Amino acid sequence: ISSHVSALERKLNIKLIVRTTKETYPSDAGKLLYKYAKEILQVRENAAIALRNFSQEMKGTISIAASTVPSQYYLPHLLQDFRARYPDITFNIQMEDSPKVVELVATRSVEIGFCGTMVASHKCVYQDFASDPMVLITPNTPRFAALKTQGVLGRELFREPFLFRERGSGTQKVIDNYLSEIRLDPQVIHTVAYVSDPTVLQRLVAEGTGVSILSALAVQEAVAAGQLLQFELDETPVRRSIYMARRRKSSMSSPARTFAELVRKQAKASV
Repeated sequence: ISSHVSALERKLNIKLIVRTTKETYPSDAGKLLYKYAKEILQVRENAAIALRNFSQEMKGTISIAASTVPSQYYLPHLLQDFRARYPDITFNIQMEDSPKVVELVATRSVEIGFCGTMVASHKCVYQDFASDPMVLITPNTPRFAALKTQGVLGRELFREPFLFRERGSGTQKVIDNYLSEIRLDPQVIHTVAYVSDPTVLQRLVAEGTGVSILSALAVQEAVAAGQLLQFELDETPVRRSIYMARRRKSSMSSPARTFAELVRKQAKASV
């Protein structure tokens, strides 16, 4: 080891190790080289994994975690497109709220996550791949139908009894941010309940329990069926981003990497 270090010092013409009669320790240059050496070794390992995966056939299982809206309204066509090209790939999909999705990605429990909000995590990186419009929904009653005809905005209906998604969900974070933007104190809203299941929430609204805010994609069938009415929240449509999350500096399997690339290409195509 000493011989290798000495040879490297001669080649670089810089002292990497400080040697005294009492101790031996890295110089500032040695510490800097050590940092890059670790990165070089990690790149070498990633390259070896990538080449092994590349040489294998496109078979196996891709593990995914997704929150409600991505799993119901984006993943189906993504999976259909991918399996049309790679029919031997199977998927293992977990439905969780956005914070749990990011946790599963960060802990390597899944390779890819899809969520409705960016949860702070130094272990994850995010790709914005879709825009999700948010609307206020009400029961389809003559009173609300008249208000819709008058061009009333959703922000004018916050005095109604309100149903919210569960705290921590991507939808609820968008709502909280919007309330902050329009400077409306959440304490003045008459909150009836927090509901984790958006389908149950829609039924409660349809039955007159209160109004709510959900993804326009999530409520489009109920609106088309005449069960609900939807109102734009503001003059400028309120939207949120849907994200693909993966672990930072971590090699994915060849199938997962190929699937992630498909998602990125579709995101670019939709811009």
